[in-house]
Amino acid sequence: MAEQSRAPTLLLSAVEPSADAIGAELLEALRARLPGARFVGCGGAAMAAAGFSSAFDTAPLCVMGLGDALRAVPQAKRRAAELARLARSEGADAAVLIDAWGFSRLTAQALGRTSPATKRVKLAAPQVWASRPGRTRAVRDLFDLVLALLPFEPPLFEAEGTRAVFVGNPNFEAVSRTPRSGPAFRARHGLDGAPLLAVLPGSRKGEASRLLDIFADASDASARDVPGLRPVIVAAPAVEALVRDHARNWARPPLVVGPEERFDAFDAADAAIAASGTVTTELAMCGTPMVVAYKVGALTEAWAKRVLITDTVTILNVAAGERVIPERLQDSCTPEQLTADIVRLFTDDAARRRQLSMFRRVLPQLLGPGRAADRAAGEIAALLQGEDRLHLDAGAERQ
Repeated sequence: MAEQSRAPTLLLSAVEPSADAIGAELLEALRARLPGARFVGCGGAAMAAAGFSSAFDTAPLCVMGLGDALRAVPQAKRRAAELARLARSEGADAAVLIDAWGFSRLTAQALGRTSPATKRVKLAAPQVWASRPGRTRAVRDLFDLVLALLPFEPPLFEAEGTRAVFVGNPNFEAVSRTPRSGPAFRARHGLDGAPLLAVLPGSRKGEASRLLDIFADASDASARDVPGLRPVIVAAPAVEALVRDHARNWARPPLVVGPEERFDAFDAADAAIAASGTVTTELAMCGTPMVVAYKVGALTEAWAKRVLITDTVTILNVAAGERVIPERLQDSCTPEQLTADIVRLFTDDAARRRQLSMFRRVLPQLLGPGRAADRAAGEIAALLQGEDRLHLDAGAERQ
């Protein structure tokens, strides 16, 4: 085993809110695993709160949809080159690129040209099970190690000869550890026993702008069939101002709460309507049945139709092997369809039980063993030290 003669320097990159949260957890675990280690790179508010200094503002790189992504490419290339130069000047032993496949790919390519001695780690693998399976070859060529957040991902990369290991998802674990009280939320807001619908239009301005009108109409129509229905919008930080302004025009004004009440609201809700994303698993962990909805622009839709290889986009449905949670995407994302789905969740006990049963079956698989950040830190440390840790772990798990 090769020994580290000095404390290592690691470059971390997280340009999206979910990646930033993962990066903050990983920072804590790496500091415990690698005393004296230095950290450089880019991140957001969560990593800053953990004592990380970002080389630049990552907000302009957090984009959704093909049009926005294409417009961001010139800046993304500049920032990727900047990170590669930073890795070289700081003597980074490894770069951990979290989520954001497009930016991670650009950064890994720049690192290969500018700082080839820096080992490259991809934390949160590209979703090759959903689209563009050929990316497994790009991952093999660009990265020394893949740390996957989902249990069914490593075999897809190992088939191409890539080192890959399932570590679990720190964001999901954070939900499981977060205290929450639906009764306290109801008491705090005077909701008593009212039927409560959580409305979650997404964390990016583009997706929230496309979904808010549809969600407003569906919520209003659902209230005609569910007496006393109260909608509550949990507004993500990046869209809170937009959401609060939009909510003033709803026929039945919703209660709007900030992210600090997120999990209390999920726990209190009887059902939810949610934009596709990490929030769907968070709702499941709070035992809240849901319908998933999403809309993208015409250009992104045309591109998606060419590259998608799955007919389901919700991680829980993928893991379950069947579409238990309704998914209403693009043309089926209408107030009429969503209203029917919402009303069914409030009036059909069998529909609710089917989702709750699936949650109990699938969630333990998605969480994985141990603490995800600790497992990821251990794999990174082993890579730096020249150990083949992941194969030892994999063998132990098979026994």
